[in-house]
Amino acid sequence: MGVTAEVTPAELPLPGGQDGATVRLHPLLTGTAVGADAFFHRHPGRLAGLRAMGFRVPDDGWVQFPLPAFCVEHPHAGPILIDTGMHASVAVNPRDSMGPVQTFPFKDFAMDSSQAIPAQLRARGIDPGHVPLVVMTHLHADHTSGMSQFPHATFLFTAEEWRAANRQGELHGYRKRHFDHAFDYRTINFDGAGTQSFATFGRSFDLFGDGSVRLVSTPGHTRGHMSVVLRLSDREALVAGDAIYTMDTLLDTRIPPRMEDEHKFMRSLREIRLYADQTERALIIPGHDMDAWNLLLKVYE
Repeated sequence: MGVTAEVTPAELPLPGGQDGATVRLHPLLTGTAVGADAFFHRHPGRLAGLRAMGFRVPDDGWVQFPLPAFCVEHPHAGPILIDTGMHASVAVNPRDSMGPVQTFPFKDFAMDSSQAIPAQLRARGIDPGHVPLVVMTHLHADHTSGMSQFPHATFLFTAEEWRAANRQGELHGYRKRHFDHAFDYRTINFDGAGTQSFATFGRSFDLFGDGSVRLVSTPGHTRGHMSVVLRLSDREALVAGDAIYTMDTLLDTRIPPRMEDEHKFMRSLREIRLYADQTERALIIPGHDMDAWNLLLKVYE
């Protein structure tokens, strides 16, 4: 059954931009889980595919990984989110929100209700009802679980990702009940008008027209994946999403066993690697790296 939600093309830049604006970045840990290292990094051997799905994994083959989202405070456009992490209900029953397919390869989901994004925003003095915009790197279930907690926000994702999320099912990582809502959904098209190159990225959009938040095309993990470049007060940050699961992917080309398009994944990886090499003090945040997550600050100015 098709998704009944409707989408509208976004008109960029969005209002609220200010020349020279910088943003504050709040990394938000919405929970953790445990998966096979072979899920995140391609392993050799005949059993590699089975181990990626959690079969016959040795005790030292399991790794804890974060389930993140991010709050970005823009001085005039207000607080925005990047992804939504886990819904509060995951603290009680992960399978109910994530479904059997999305929870099957993993174990030991761990979440406290205080880790849901609305609670974390309130703890930071931000009213979750006043979040005007949520940028979705992609629409996989571990990024969309919490979407229903922001019914008044505008959600922004790529047109290609929306098509993929409707055509592909849970075996490709999508959980349609997460985004089958009558919300304000807007799409961008990196193949359309207004796209510009930025730094090492071939296609990007300047979200507010002031250079503070840039959306960069990084397909491969999914067909319409994008990452987000943020201008902080003294450096830039790249929220890579799942374009790189871990820093080992970036530094040692330890790519995952499954992706929608390996050629595009490798092209995106090259662009991210060049960006990291050429951008002084760039903060690179991978999608599911616990060691990298533990090094992050509570807030970046």
